[in-house]
Amino acid sequence: MQAEGDRVMRHDEIVALADAVAGLGGVASGIGTMGFGAQVVVEAPDQDAALERGLEHFAAAVETAGLPSWPVTWAEVEGDDEFGGAW
Repeated sequence: MQAEGDRVMRHDEIVALADAVAGLGGVASGIGTMGFGAQVVVEAPDQDAALERGLEHFAAAVETAGLPSWPVTWAEVEGDDEFGGAW
């Protein structure tokens, strides 16, 4: 997931986001860019549920990190074919 806004993100802000998603097997990005993003791991029965859960976790992590609540401009779901198509 990625959100975009109106200012450049600082190192400490992205570190705070990384800390907020770490418990979800997540990583964060965005230092020096006009937005921030994260990848998280969720369990869900299908792609739609995975996207919904991922966005919920992302919103919670953004709040925990104290980041601006900018709109999500991109989100993608990848299934884990190694485990029988689990989402």
